[in-house]
Amino acid sequence: MSENVKNVNSDFSFIDINSIQAEKITAPRYSYWASVFRVFFRKKINILLICLFILLIAGSFIIPMLIPYNPYENVTDAKTYNLSPAAAMDYFGGFSFKWLFGTGTQGNSIFAGIWASARTSLLLAVICAAINMSIGIIIGAFWGYSKKADQILLVIYNIIANVPYILLISVLVYIIGSGFWSFVFALTVTGWLGIAYFFRTQVMIIRDREYSLASRCLGTPINRMISKNMLPFLTSVIVTQLATELPMYISMEVFLSYIGIGLSADVPSLGRMIQEAQNAFLTFPWAFWPPVAIAAAITIILYVLGQHLADATDPRTHM
Repeated sequence: MSENVKNVNSDFSFIDINSIQAEKITAPRYSYWASVFRVFFRKKINILLICLFILLIAGSFIIPMLIPYNPYENVTDAKTYNLSPAAAMDYFGGFSFKWLFGTGTQGNSIFAGIWASARTSLLLAVICAAINMSIGIIIGAFWGYSKKADQILLVIYNIIANVPYILLISVLVYIIGSGFWSFVFALTVTGWLGIAYFFRTQVMIIRDREYSLASRCLGTPINRMISKNMLPFLTSVIVTQLATELPMYISMEVFLSYIGIGLSADVPSLGRMIQEAQNAFLTFPWAFWPPVAIAAAITIILYVLGQHLADATDPRTHM
């Protein structure tokens, strides 16, 4: 019996309790954004779309510097009007990227026009989205948190929201002109209001949760309540909204330019190129389909990438 006890005691030994080691957490460190990008790049289609989008951006900003676009460079030579790619290269002396898509109704290079117009669309989308999202998120956060602001802004929203957005933009363009910055102003003067109303609703959902009530009882300032307690929980919502805003402005520019109330004639525009070629898209398809394809590609890529990034920013996908 004593031998058995002696064998058992030799198999075990006492370990001292170390309070410092006991406080250490053995779980791996969690990084929110590292997890976001891990989930995002798990879908191989996102890598392909990003590569295509980088090519579109590079083409939109580099090609216009290498091949400057002038819609009236051959307007005095009627023989250059509506030439097919092969005919244009034969007329202008051999292969050239400038005539890869032929010429337009005024002898202009469609290839150069597409990339100059794509640059306009991308700049317009980024600027309008940055302005509307910034103003909309900030005002929407205060709108949803402050009941006094809610009473005032709700009346303003109900008045402006009943005016058709297209009609409002059209009137503003006719009043202030159709230049690039005038068009940006027309798209942003009230464009932030719908975004602010959307985030008002989201903030109101979070406003009365337990941790927000506890912070309010402790006297936390309103700006800290919004920046620390509310907006971090709306990251996926913000990305989702941005994913719809960016392609929407490109579509808006193309549509308004297509119906003749968009950007002025001196600003390259995909919508105007489509509008000028619509009557002859069966006869001269090279003037119609390339700008349609580029506009569709930019819009679809931005939307799909935005939706996938919005899914990745949802913490529930990080399991």
